[in-house]
This record gives sequence, structure tokens and C-alpha cells, in this order.
Amino acid sequence: MITLKINDQLAKVKEGTTVLNAAKSLGINIPTLCNHQDLCVAGNCRVCVVEQKGARTLIASCAMPVSEGMEIHTNSLKVRNARKHIVELLLSEHRADCTKCYKNQNCELQTLANEFSFGEHIFFDLTEDHPYSIDRSSPSFSKDDSKCIRCQRCVRTCAELQHVSAIAVSNKGSEMKVSSFHNRPMSHVVCTNCGQCVNRCPTGALTEKTYIDQVWDAIYDPDKHVVVQTAPAVRVALGEDLGYDPGQRVTGKMVTALRQIGFDSVLDTDFTADLTIMEEGTELLTRLKKILVDGDKKLALPMFTSCSPGWIKFIEHKYPQMLNNLSTCKSPQQMFGALAKTFYAQKRNIDPSKIVSVSVMPCTAKKFEADRPEMRSSGYKDVDFVLTTRELAVMIRQAGIDFRALEESKYDSIMGSSTGAAVIFGATGGVMEAALRTAYEIVTGRSVPFKNLDITPVRGMEGVKEATIKIEGTKKEWNFLEGAELKVAIAHGLVNANKLVKAVSTGKASYHFIEIMACPGGCIGGGGQPIPTNIDIRKKRMEAIYSEDSGMSLRKSHENPEVIAIYKEFLEEPNGHKSHELLHTHYVQRESY
Repeated sequence: MITLKINDQLAKVKEGTTVLNAAKSLGINIPTLCNHQDLCVAGNCRVCVVEQKGARTLIASCAMPVSEGMEIHTNSLKVRNARKHIVELLLSEHRADCTKCYKNQNCELQTLANEFSFGEHIFFDLTEDHPYSIDRSSPSFSKDDSKCIRCQRCVRTCAELQHVSAIAVSNKGSEMKVSSFHNRPMSHVVCTNCGQCVNRCPTGALTEKTYIDQVWDAIYDPDKHVVVQTAPAVRVALGEDLGYDPGQRVTGKMVTALRQIGFDSVLDTDFTADLTIMEEGTELLTRLKKILVDGDKKLALPMFTSCSPGWIKFIEHKYPQMLNNLSTCKSPQQMFGALAKTFYAQKRNIDPSKIVSVSVMPCTAKKFEADRPEMRSSGYKDVDFVLTTRELAVMIRQAGIDFRALEESKYDSIMGSSTGAAVIFGATGGVMEAALRTAYEIVTGRSVPFKNLDITPVRGMEGVKEATIKIEGTKKEWNFLEGAELKVAIAHGLVNANKLVKAVSTGKASYHFIEIMACPGGCIGGGGQPIPTNIDIRKKRMEAIYSEDSGMSLRKSHENPEVIAIYKEFLEEPNGHKSHELLHTHYVQRESY
């Protein structure tokens, strides 16, 4: 333990602790911009400078480890003047259209400017001296160089958390900028659209591409029937943008708010999450039988999940030789979109051309996924508009809704019923757990041998997780699996996905089934979730997800009565002809640079 003084208060912290974190332990706040809990130390912005007794210059508290007997002052005149000048210098190169900016009142630079920059600006305004550009080519997000403060959070995120490096620092000095490969548009580089950079950008330099106005236009159009679906991770995060603490479940209030906004039908992505388990679980068992019994060499193991569009684009770019390992199932969002304009349209006797399908997702990559040319199996664009959790919060505020005062209500019927297995799709390991609950019961006729259906080995925030399920007491048609050990693995965050896929592709690891989610923590940590999103907040959202699952009366996807009904009335059987037409797809090899 190291003993030091900060603002004349005694602190004892572990060796290696930074001055910034030592101050936090005393309840002393030191402002930062480039620092983020999920990322390595950079010390780029210098906003966090503090004064050390005996030191000639100010030190960056985020990068300086504590030492025995150190004396620190975080609020001296020298420190305050330095911070003020640093913030002023950042503002001198920052296009200040704050009232029109999407990040207005949720911008870290704006907050610091309010705290440290008063009165006349003391530096020249240099914004006119730079040829700034705004890249709107991506369907998922926009990149506005005029608002970039070069903290490099986005660069570190893309490299450290996602192993993509779609953006990097180019040039030096006053010409330094965050750029893509050869300065190409973001739609033409190896970008997975995951939005993790957006989630960590402290200003409005990176923001999701918003479709709020288009959704309002559809709602106001009397000739349109607008349906909305909400993903499982949205219900445990939406409250954060509306005054609730992280991890608060607001499912019922969210449904009521969507009705008050004006959606004609409020439905649940969890319905098609249950449907995904039926399709994907059947696909896995069929694949195992064809490979192990029939010797089919066209199919490949392990089978990868296909729910995460960021992960799909990653494998299309980085490991195209393994596309055959992907499940052919669409994501729950896209299954819902296809059924909204076929099954739902038939049940409600509505012309599908008049249906506008909107989804609320924790993910910016879902905007890209909805635009894929493969996602039009209904004869129309299956999902018309994708909103992030943050965008829904904006719409609720625009509508003047007092969210806390709302009564709770339930989703509409026809694609509105779900089980706990679908809810846990929102957390890393959730798809795997839901699939095992159903697949094990299909093969054996019994529930998985875990207490209360909680398959704990696949849960948690570890980057790569493994589990082995021994199959015993199989039904006759599944005798070839008797005594077999089903080996599964889970990865979240593309840096972990890369490690796992590399191990599999080089023969260093062997599994039957692998779940991969592009975002840290799974969908709860998606690029469209409320900001900030860090490890502590992700854990609270995950706890809320599992709490909702444990409280539901139905917790296995194959027990969902609406799923049973849709197969009886419309789809006929899992992995059948109709299912393959609407609920399955294919993927393509993309450029690797």
C-alpha cells in the first residue's frame, strides 16, 4: 500500500494506482476527456493535470502512478489556470454550434467549458483555418471532424476493444486528425458499424445517424400503419436517459410511452428471439446429425451464432473462409421485420406496403443490417427504420411524456409474447443459454441439469467463456448424441471474438457451438445505449436482464404460445421451407482493408 496526501487528505491505495483513481477514492473529482474506464491510459488531453509538490511541471493524473509520500493538489491556482487554458485551446478548434448539435447537454467538452471557460475567449478562433468535413456515408453513424478534439478515445476503442482499427491518427501537429484508411468514406472501410467509438466519443464528432424525423413522419401519416419492436437490452438501459439509475427495468413504462408517442402496435423483439432459438437450435441439431451421422462434408463445425450484425460484418471482412460456420438464421430484428410484413399483415388484414416497421435497438450496427440487400424477403424492406435506445429517449422527451408518471402496460398480441430465454439475449452468453435450454430438452425430453435453468458457466463478463454439457438419456431419434459432450464457447467484444475465431481456424480449439457478440457485455453494452457505458454500468444492466428472466412464468423459447401458434398457422416447422424463405439468409465476403 502507498500512502500519499491529496488536497491535504491522507490516502492509502495499492501500488500502481494512478493519482486520478487515488483522488476518486477520497471523493475528489478530477476532470478528464481522453480517459475512459474501458481503455488504456493515453494522457492526450491534459485536462486532468494536477500539481505535485516539488515537481517543476504539472502532471497528468490519469497516467501518473502514486508514490510514497507524494503530495498532490488538484485545485490550486496553477492547476485551474492550466485547465482553463487547455479547455479554451480545445474550443478554439471546435465548431461551436452546440444548440444544434445532437450531443447538446450530453457533451463532455461542453460540460468542461461550462465549468472552466468564462468571459472572453483568450485564443483565436481557428475553426475557419481547417478544411473540416462531415462523413455521412455510413447508415449507422456520422463523423464530424470539426468537433473532434483528438483525444483518440475512438481510435483506442476500435483497436483495443474491437480489433478492427477502422480509424487511426494521421498527420502531426495542427494537421493531426482521426482518419480512415486512405481517408476513404466510413462506408468503404473495414468498419463493423458497432458504434463503440460513438459510445466513447466525448463530443459530437461521432454520433449515430438518426432517423427520428422519418419515424415521426410515418407516425403522422394516416395512410401508414407503424409497428415498433423493442430489443431486450433496451428495457434495462432506457431509464438511464430519463433520470433512472443504471440497471433499472422500465419495460412496462416503455411500452406505454411508445403507445403515447403514436405507434399503432407495440411489439417485442423477444418474440422473434424465441423464434430464433427454435430455428437456430434446430439448425445446430440438424447440422450435428448430418456431420456426425451422414458424414456431410459441406457443413462445418463449430456453428457460430448470427444475431450480432457487427460480428457478422467482422467475419465477412476478417475470416471469410469461415462463413460456412455461421448459422443461416437472421437476427431477431430481421426475423421480426420479415414477419411484420407477411404474417402480421395477414393476421391484421393490412396491405404490407402500408406497414412501416420500426425497431428500437441498443445497437448502431442494426441500422446497417436493416439496409442490407439480403433483408427484403418479405417483398419489401423488412425493417424500415432503426432507432437506438438514445433516440427513443429523445422521442419520449420530444413528445412531452412524463416517463416516471406513466402506468405500466403490456405488449400487444401477435408477436408480442416472449419468454425469459428471449430476455437474456441482451447479455453475453444469453443466446447460448437460451439455445441450450431448448436444444437439451428437444434431445432428452428433460430440462437442462442446472438449478432453476440458470446455466451459470456461460454467464459473466469474462472475455471468452467455455462450457461442456454432457447429454444423457436421449430420445430415440437423437441416440447418436447419447453420452456426447457438447462443447460450447462464448465471446463478447470483437477483440475476444478474434482470439476465439483465430484459435478455432488454426485448430488450437475445438467446439460444437459458439456465441459471439460484437459489443462488450453483449447488447447491454451496445453502441446505441445511453452514455456513459462502462464496466460497472454493464454489470448492473446484466443483473437487470437476469432478474427479468428469473421472474417470468415461461423461461424456455419452445414454450412460448405465440411461437407454437405461428408454426401451426404459418411457418409449419422450424427450418422448414417457409422458414428458410423468410427467416434465413446468407452472407458475403468483403474487402479485408
